[in-house]
Amino acid sequence: MSDLPFGFGFGLGNDGPGNNGPGGGGPGQSPFDMNSIGAALQQLGAFLQSAGTSEETGPVNWQMVRDIARQQVANPEGGGDPVVADAQARAVVEAVHLADVWLDEATVLPATSGTPLAWSRSEWLEQTLPMWQHYVEPIAVHMQQVVGGAMPKPSDLGDVDPEAINAALPEQFRAMFPGGVPAEMMSMLQPMLGMAQQLGAAAFSMQLGQALAALAKEVVGAGDIGIPLLPSATCALLPRNVEALGDGIGVDSNDVRLYLALRESAHQRLFAHVPWLRARMIGAIEEYARGVRVDPDRLQEVMGDVDLSNPQALQELMSSGLLQPQDTEEQRAAIARLETLLALVEGWVDDVVSVAAGERLPTARALAETMRRRRAAGGPAERTFSSLVGMDLRPRALREAATLFAAVRASGGVEARDALWAHPDMLPAADDLADPLGFIERSSGPLDLGPADEG
Repeated sequence: MSDLPFGFGFGLGNDGPGNNGPGGGGPGQSPFDMNSIGAALQQLGAFLQSAGTSEETGPVNWQMVRDIARQQVANPEGGGDPVVADAQARAVVEAVHLADVWLDEATVLPATSGTPLAWSRSEWLEQTLPMWQHYVEPIAVHMQQVVGGAMPKPSDLGDVDPEAINAALPEQFRAMFPGGVPAEMMSMLQPMLGMAQQLGAAAFSMQLGQALAALAKEVVGAGDIGIPLLPSATCALLPRNVEALGDGIGVDSNDVRLYLALRESAHQRLFAHVPWLRARMIGAIEEYARGVRVDPDRLQEVMGDVDLSNPQALQELMSSGLLQPQDTEEQRAAIARLETLLALVEGWVDDVVSVAAGERLPTARALAETMRRRRAAGGPAERTFSSLVGMDLRPRALREAATLFAAVRASGGVEARDALWAHPDMLPAADDLADPLGFIERSSGPLDLGPADEG
């Protein structure tokens, strides 16, 4: 592996630096092939320009994210992304309407307004991308700051004396040139570092596009991953993914559609009538972002094997999840809060849907177990956060949360259960999930859910 930081070890001869072989230099000579460096810079620049990073300077190139995700979703090898047929759309509308009738008896939270939607995978991408920006941007900003702080800025290299330039470079870089960076290489450092600063944004954008494409092939509705993905509560199902889920478990497609419509409508009712819930989830993610730490030594180690003259190698690196944050106490706390909140959302939905389905849907129990296992094994939420930012989210307390909400309902009815969402302080804490009866004894409060969230 090259000893140069951040992957700048290209152009070395077979005999390595300090030797007199091809590309090597004798004592006091540069061990670099300047022509190779120039070619590498040209190819890297072309790669970054084709990715659109030259036009977007933020931590995430959202046009790049959209293009990559749509290309992968539409790939014929993956079955493509056919337009939702009229019959599929009608089936979704009918399922959600029936689900709302059943849910009216299972929760005091009213149905959301608006016509239920049937989306293709591409439509899900386009509709949810603005909310993904809210969730992802804070993390990307902090990661960019951390990575950028480990490297000198291009502006630090302009119109200063060679000693100052050498002082601005990483220690590992200076160690390669005891006599100072060669003059012929100095002129190339600025564009090199400028391009390197764009690698983090390109890497994150490519990784995000691929993650969202994979997610679009799995999610069955707008509320499937447990966090709000639309600016306002809207019931939406993806018929193709609903059918694929049914095929995988051997349950009649009509039963699967109705059960998922129950879950989707329950999710949207909760987010529509608990205005603080969306902000609380975004806040937990932002808190996690503030604790992002990237180990510069690990970054150097990973980047050291990359041939910057090979755009294909760069693309593979960018798709590999390079920018994974370190585990810190602050992040663990933020993850724990978000995990508990996700478990509470899913637990409440499980109980509401269980009451609504009752004896009306004989396959409901089997379908409920399928959904629990899907989440516990690492469902869409866990895999998405993990692939994007290293957040391993598995709502391990999902069953406990469902049990607690069922116990509250048995004690005080659906009104008492739903009243727990009136204020964040009324919700069970992580420790409460293991002691439902104790929580019930300690809890009290009037039912006041406040106004519905219209936007």
